[in-house]
Amino acid sequence: MDIVRAIKNYNAPREPERLGYKYRNMRTNPFVFMRGTCHLYYDRLPREPVLDKAPPSWICGDLHIENFGSYKGDNRLIYFDLNDFDEAVLAPCSWDMVRCLSSILVAAKTMSIVRTEALALCHAFLDGYTVAILKGKARWLERDTAEGMVKQLLDGLRTRTRSQFLDTRTVKKNKQRLIRLDEKKALPVNDQQRSDITTFMHEFASRQANPQFYHIHDVARRIAGTGSLGVERYVILVEGKGTPDGNYLLDLKQALPSSLAPHLTIRQTHWTSEAHRVVSIQQRVQAVSMAFLQPVIMGSKSYILRGLQPSEDRVTINHTLAPKLIEGALMTMGELVAWGQLRSSGREGSASADDFIAYAQRKKWKRKLLDVAEACSAQTEQDWHLYTEAYDDGVFSPAS
Repeated sequence: MDIVRAIKNYNAPREPERLGYKYRNMRTNPFVFMRGTCHLYYDRLPREPVLDKAPPSWICGDLHIENFGSYKGDNRLIYFDLNDFDEAVLAPCSWDMVRCLSSILVAAKTMSIVRTEALALCHAFLDGYTVAILKGKARWLERDTAEGMVKQLLDGLRTRTRSQFLDTRTVKKNKQRLIRLDEKKALPVNDQQRSDITTFMHEFASRQANPQFYHIHDVARRIAGTGSLGVERYVILVEGKGTPDGNYLLDLKQALPSSLAPHLTIRQTHWTSEAHRVVSIQQRVQAVSMAFLQPVIMGSKSYILRGLQPSEDRVTINHTLAPKLIEGALMTMGELVAWGQLRSSGREGSASADDFIAYAQRKKWKRKLLDVAEACSAQTEQDWHLYTEAYDDGVFSPAS
């Protein structure tokens, strides 16, 4: 495969400025590269029976260890769950698991964790998944039921006030807030973008029970994630519960087709739009939906509207942490994947809970899944080295 051509062709329609951020980030290490090339991963994924014969499930699609995080639900409580569904589709349940296992191996090598310890982390993830599936009951995580690193994260968020959060993302001028344009989390919009967003939000607000809540104070282009950098995305500052400390920040992101689509053999549901696909699957898999989550249409494009979810609100795994803490976090992630599959089971083509239980009871599937994950992680590292050579040669510069 021509790695350079595949990456450039996939990203060609994206906004050049934020795409430059993506290319620069992908140069950092193989794990960041993996997060930015979900399409490449599935182009490379072998068609093994252990993958294709697994029960069909509503999957996140781009599952890796940093696509789990905390968020405020539509019931105003804070949860920890899978949190990125841009690539979500109906596919063998094994696809999510093998990608997450690959991400563990790639991230572990990036952090100089030896292979035996990395495999132990993979087994912790698989054990969490298996035990949760065999129980056959979908649960969820919130502060009172979390443990270890996840509990530490949720406990920390409990003490964060809205004004404290707003102070990190906005500046005050004449008792009004404006989005902080720091070129790290936000960039300015042009006049046309501001006009389009303002018009859209005015029309959207007119259909809501409390239109004043959605009155716009400011809008900016959002910088977030790795895989979606360059996709049309905005952060919107609205009146909320009152200026200045009751303001809310909303995230509006264009929904694009899933990069898994070319590889699917399972018949898919017909969605009204790509945003309806993302939001519908997310609502099926998550125990509680994110605040404000809904599909919207602006012009000829569909977008996902939700409360802004800070990228910092996730468990960050690094080599300085105690191995037991990391294993506990990965076991929790395995449980969350299982609960999501059980929760969305039996819906428009997804397997039943009994099918998932029977799958988890099979022999050797874990070992086979790990073999595929090891091969995929080695391929990812090889692809990253090819990418770095091309990047350093200027192949991914704007001029090229």
